Amino acid sequence: MTSLITRARSFLFVPASRPERFAKALASAADAVILDLEDAVALDQKAQAREQLSQGLAAFTPEQGARALVRINPADTEWHADDLALLAPWVARGLGGVVVPKAASAQGIAALAAVLGPLARLVPLIESLEGLDAVDAIARAPQVARLSFGHLDFQLDLGMRCTPEEPELTPVRLALVAASRRAQLPAPVDGVTVDTSDEARLRADARRARAFGFGAKLCIHPAQAGPVNEAFSPTAAEVDWARRVVEADAAHPGQAFSLDGKMVDLPVVRLARQTLAQAGLVGA
Repeated sequence: MTSLITRARSFLFVPASRPERFAKALASAADAVILDLEDAVALDQKAQAREQLSQGLAAFTPEQGARALVRINPADTEWHADDLALLAPWVARGLGGVVVPKAASAQGIAALAAVLGPLARLVPLIESLEGLDAVDAIARAPQVARLSFGHLDFQLDLGMRCTPEEPELTPVRLALVAASRRAQLPAPVDGVTVDTSDEARLRADARRARAFGFGAKLCIHPAQAGPVNEAFSPTAAEVDWARRVVEADAAHPGQAFSLDGKMVDLPVVRLARQTLAQAGLVGA
């Protein structure tokens, strides 16, 4: 299931109840925009937010619609069914995707896919121990485009108090990356950085996510999208190295060789080609 959503590096949350922010979000550097019906909307404004969302989507161009996802309310809430009824027609018209909060089972994902239709691209949020226990089944569920990590709710579910570098979440992040790989999904999406004024923290969080094998990050402010995109894109030095590896491999087909004093064999060549593909360059 190839789409912009599977390639996106940055996903920017916008409250569905704030339609005046939709255009600004779409004009930002964010690859994708998540119109949020869940946490960003007060309980007594859910119905109004759905109406505002519908009006906003009606004004989107097809290209904007393809960049947009909607985070619905969880299945165990009173607003869930109405969210699905609203979104099914928009999915058929090209909505980019649906973010599934509190994802807990493959059966739940399959039920959503059945209601939203075969064109729905689902992005489950792993936010609980129950979701983590079922992560492999969720990753293989119908129409899942990508996994994402709701690390704040996950900490709450387990009573965790993570330190700034979050080493406590290392096994969870690895589990999401591994489950994505086993299901042949794109690299998953890491959680938000809550301090919108601390760019150094944002960049460090994004670098950590990329080092783990994540391919994108959730954002809560338009200014976060640019640094996040940069963190998940190959650097000029990485692209130059990859080009030289691929060129040298063409001169030594099927053989190991030395480049910059280091041995290059098939896994290294594959990494170089992957780097060029991420940069969107010919020769990947």
